[in-house]
Amino acid sequence: MKTCLECGEKIIGREDKKFCSDGCRNAYNNKINKDSTNYMRNINNKLRKNYRILSELNVDGKSKTTRAKLISKGFDFDYFTNILNTKTGNTYYFLYDQGYMVLDNDYYMLVKKDI
Repeated sequence: MKTCLECGEKIIGREDKKFCSDGCRNAYNNKINKDSTNYMRNINNKLRKNYRILSELNVDGKSKTTRAKLISKGFDFDYFTNILNTKTGNTYYFLYDQGYMVLDNDYYMLVKKDI
């Protein structure tokens, strides 16, 4: 007899079934996938916020904006997912597929990677 991984109730149905209901499956997966600490949760929130800001300002896939505009929307330059150094010596900071490059006079080039 198999029991539900979430609540321990008896499972009726397919042989490979692990949960007694969709509710238990969702609760179990939410528990496993939640951010384990406040520190992690705060960083993930900052990354999400930065991503939303870049997506909002970079609708066409390539655009230009100012540092002041990014800061006014709450962008935090300390949080990004990766750095891309090009052969030409340019450095792009990315949040997943949205990126930016520092230009002169506090301007930034916004780009989007094709995935």
